[in-house]
Amino acid sequence: MEAVAKLNNNPTSPRKMRLLADLIRGLDVEKALNILKFHTKHPSVPLEKLLLSAVANWKVKNEGVRAEDANLIVKTIFVDGGRQLKRMRPAPQGRGYRIRKRSNHVTIVVDSRA
Repeated sequence: MEAVAKLNNNPTSPRKMRLLADLIRGLDVEKALNILKFHTKHPSVPLEKLLLSAVANWKVKNEGVRAEDANLIVKTIFVDGGRQLKRMRPAPQGRGYRIRKRSNHVTIVVDSRA
């Protein structure tokens, strides 16, 4: 039985988060957690917490079964664009350049390997 965890409006651009999501897609949960724990990119911290939340949701759904024995894998992970904060930055000759501060939504589905 699969379990889902979602992270909404994370203040990181979707492109940066997708780079990490592509690293852990389809891997065992233990290996994915190790990759995220020691990765240097800053979105790895919220993604690691989200993966731990998905594992906790799986444990609640499957009482009496240990997560280590179930061989959990990251079945699905996808990153969608979230809201954008639109700002203006002063530019030469009285102009203003647009700045789009992007955010993203991440969804992780964890399932056992059987």
